[in-house]
Amino acid sequence: MDVTPFIRMEREVEEELRPQMLAALRRKVEAVAEEVEGEAPSCHTCGRLMGRHDARTTSCLTRFGRLRFRCNRYRCPSCSGTRRPLPEWLGVEVGQVSGSLARLMALLGVVVPYELAAQLVVIFFGVKVSPMAVWRAVQRLGEAASSYMESLCAYHGDGRSHVQEPSPAPDAVLVGVDGCTLGMAVRKTRRRRKTAEEVLPPLPPVEDGRFREVKSAVLLLPVERVEPCPGRRSVLRRVVVTCLGDANQIFNRLWAEMRERGWHASTTVVVIVGDGSEWIWNRAALFANRCEILDFWHAIEYGWTYARLQFGEGSRHADRFVRRIARDLKAGRVQVVIARLKTLKPVSPEAREALEDVIKYYTDNASRMQYDTYLRLGYGIGSGAVESAHKQVVHARLRQAGMRWSEAGARRLLALRVLLLNGDWTMLDRLRMHPIAA
Repeated sequence: MDVTPFIRMEREVEEELRPQMLAALRRKVEAVAEEVEGEAPSCHTCGRLMGRHDARTTSCLTRFGRLRFRCNRYRCPSCSGTRRPLPEWLGVEVGQVSGSLARLMALLGVVVPYELAAQLVVIFFGVKVSPMAVWRAVQRLGEAASSYMESLCAYHGDGRSHVQEPSPAPDAVLVGVDGCTLGMAVRKTRRRRKTAEEVLPPLPPVEDGRFREVKSAVLLLPVERVEPCPGRRSVLRRVVVTCLGDANQIFNRLWAEMRERGWHASTTVVVIVGDGSEWIWNRAALFANRCEILDFWHAIEYGWTYARLQFGEGSRHADRFVRRIARDLKAGRVQVVIARLKTLKPVSPEAREALEDVIKYYTDNASRMQYDTYLRLGYGIGSGAVESAHKQVVHARLRQAGMRWSEAGARRLLALRVLLLNGDWTMLDRLRMHPIAA
């Protein structure tokens, strides 16, 4: 079947105008070349003034095709280092994918696997690239985004940094914190084909200790919650924070993100929702004015564990038992629930152990289970937002079948996915691509 006339005309127009756009871009580069290269640059290593060495025609791959332009090269007489002022000023690298094409390639690589992303680049932009080129764009921009976030954390973590008190400041900020595992690479070096026809052997299975925890957090303002229909609430805006690191790192990033967005002041109540993990409550002390909430559904799951062992899987008695606990907890009667649980007589050693666990869990977290108060204040009582963030940030891209990651690769991809999901992708236009080893 032939291509429809309109699609054929669209492609003809694109093929006709693409060379003209490339030529217009070349003229713009040439127009600024003399001004940029008018003065000799200084050496990055020793600081001495560099001398002009030669002038060469170089190129980079852009959205409109391969751009070729002539630029001067300077050499340091002391340490023999070289610089090209024009490509540095333009923010491109010689021979590499540059400009908006690199950002668009990285965008596709953040959403889908690199092989599919390379195919989509051809379909969307008419530029043929390899999966390795997409991988390289993701790594270089991901390193730039990750470095920017680290600098932001260092700035806001320094007590000498001046941050103006936001006005007006939010009355409360809801923070959901949790962690999930990610399979890591079992080899420190990448596998390489010696010939194009060679078939690489399968990777060995992931063993114990080959997993790392990705810690994520979600920030949202309770006042921005809406109720599109009775009993169903949603949020207008949320901010995702994540890291491949420890509890200190995720809370440092939380602090930096809140300060950067003007969501924290001395009067702001930081509402922290967690599943009861000690690392969450230990680091929550970072916020002096805080409210700690135990995730309601984790609390109910402890009740279900005992009910299944006591009454049997799927029994009506178990269902009524858990429903009564849920009703009392939502009413703020956690001490009544604990007292009633202590009067029960388990039917088996397993049920006795589960009952002891649920009593201890409720007793240790009783101060975080005033659900009637939290609901009245509009804070919410569940960690569904951060659970959803795990699926969107980590699971949807990094936990597909057979995927394993190096620490650097996972960290860079996570940094880019967070930018995309937070609506901050255009920030990459202001960041220089970070050089990395191939």
